[in-house]
Amino acid sequence: MIRYSVLAILLSVMFAACNNKTVTVNNTTTSVVKDTIEKDIHTLSNADSVTITHLDLDIKVSFEKKQISGCATWTITDSNKQQELKLDTYELSIDSVFVNGQKVTFKLDSPIKYLGSALHIPILSGNNLVAIYYRTGNNAEALQWLDPQQTLDKKHPFLYTQSESIHARSWIPCPDGPGIRFTYNARVEAPKGMLALMSAENPQQVNDSNVYHFKMENAVPAYLMALAVGDIAFRKIDDRTGVYAEQSMIDKARYEFEDVGKMVSTAEKLYGPYRWGRYDVLVLPPGFPIGGMENPRLTFCTPTIIAGDRSLVSLVAHELAHSWSGNLVTNATWNDFWLNEGFTDYFERRIMEAQMGKDYSDMLWELGYQDLVAEVDNIGKTSKDTWLKLDLKGRTPEDGLTDIPYEKGAAFLKLIEVNVGRDTFDAFLNKYFSEHAFKSVNTEQFLAYLQANLIRGNSTLEKNIDINAWVYGPGIPANCPRIYPDRFKKVDSTRAAFEKGMPASQLVTKDWSTHEWLQFLRNLPKPLTLPQMKDLDAAFHFTQSGNSEIVDLWYIMAVAADYTPAYPAMEQFLSMVGREKFLEPVYGEMMKRGKADMAKRIYAKYRANYHPLAQAVLDKMMQAPGKGA
Repeated sequence: MIRYSVLAILLSVMFAACNNKTVTVNNTTTSVVKDTIEKDIHTLSNADSVTITHLDLDIKVSFEKKQISGCATWTITDSNKQQELKLDTYELSIDSVFVNGQKVTFKLDSPIKYLGSALHIPILSGNNLVAIYYRTGNNAEALQWLDPQQTLDKKHPFLYTQSESIHARSWIPCPDGPGIRFTYNARVEAPKGMLALMSAENPQQVNDSNVYHFKMENAVPAYLMALAVGDIAFRKIDDRTGVYAEQSMIDKARYEFEDVGKMVSTAEKLYGPYRWGRYDVLVLPPGFPIGGMENPRLTFCTPTIIAGDRSLVSLVAHELAHSWSGNLVTNATWNDFWLNEGFTDYFERRIMEAQMGKDYSDMLWELGYQDLVAEVDNIGKTSKDTWLKLDLKGRTPEDGLTDIPYEKGAAFLKLIEVNVGRDTFDAFLNKYFSEHAFKSVNTEQFLAYLQANLIRGNSTLEKNIDINAWVYGPGIPANCPRIYPDRFKKVDSTRAAFEKGMPASQLVTKDWSTHEWLQFLRNLPKPLTLPQMKDLDAAFHFTQSGNSEIVDLWYIMAVAADYTPAYPAMEQFLSMVGREKFLEPVYGEMMKRGKADMAKRIYAKYRANYHPLAQAVLDKMMQAPGKGA
């Protein structure tokens, strides 16, 4: 790997931007022209040549067929005389296409791995309305169709989408790249008695027509297109926030999210006005594969954060923060993913510090650092996949969904804050969000902006930060900031006492937060002895805990120690939870500890409860060699 002078890189980037050229950084040529769309290797569309501004979506949701069907009408301008529109599709059936009301002959390419098939449509120079009549396929990666028994209430079916990273193309023919933004209106016909919601202006109750209308006036990329249909209730939090959930979950969710309205106000005080109107949260059925998805106006979140004591709401702070970092200012390509998630992790912790105090946010920083160390060890300390600027050519963007963009990105921003001072850095971020609102930015553009507006040629500051080591270098740089919380020092002392033989019932754990318990459990030897496991369980009732973060670690420890009293509850947990963060470690521990037969038996039993994205990961895991039970 060739290492370049950061100052030389940034100056060349700025020069290129001023002269409408490109810049080569570490053998990667990137467009740095302001307000232009960088070519994205993960889209087959030609949105870099044809201007795509608006989508009118008219669809019907059929649970009987497990199919979405209808028409996507795109407003486009062919000012460059391309005479062709190319859109992304993934296993869609295209029935017919009309351009300005006239039926045209289209072509659908053979599928490309990860990317799907390009849809070619002849268009006219100037303005066009392109109407595409289509149906979703049986393997739509974005869609999870839940039968009643797969939901929490067990009474009605449920549908939700997960479009990030490039899965929107599996339910809408679209230009599916994070740097391509458009407004949209939608008409959704839902089954009788079911509520439809989207990442847009939303209804708050079921209507008699079964038809719902939506409007998103702010331009968004396709990965932020979202739809949910089910037996869903709503509860108000304050005048601009509320929560949706299944009927049996709605009261618990409303209690858990009591402070969401205050979170929005806290975020605004940090980094400027919330620009999306309402901020609501939808608690999905258990199969949702991730913690949360920052769909504009309507965060989708996992029910695993409903702990009953509001102890896991930092996840909501993360998704709320995306309303600035990600939704408002978006990574131009998935190679620049850290610009979404690193900023959001940093912002999340600032929100939690403002709401809960510095001693609380310090625990989040330390747990994040531990996650970063574990991820680097897992990927490899010299791997290019530990760079902030990713290289995902020929791969799915899912390969970039590691802790690197989140935790290394957040630590990089924390390092800048430490070096320039919090007030200065906050002013910089406010300006950055304001000047790039509703735009997409790549890594090189951000670094040029950082140089011009914060570093300003200060060689000492540049040396102290060492941007190149963070963005274009592997592993964890030597100057990575780390704050070891006083609250964790007390936890470590308590853990040491237990390891030396103090009975669990005598440990002083009163008023411990979830984060203190995580610090305690993460750092215990593995495996513990069976008497130690029994002692801890008798004192703290871990096996029956309602806190998903704590119980997941406990079940990993149970598998390692072969603590069989926890196995029935563990299987129940695996039957109810679809979040990959929890599934992979528990199943992985079984595979590692010679319990592959048990893992495969449980997985086969509950696989249908999991989202297709989680199934793909776990299917691969189950195919790995195992020693059996």
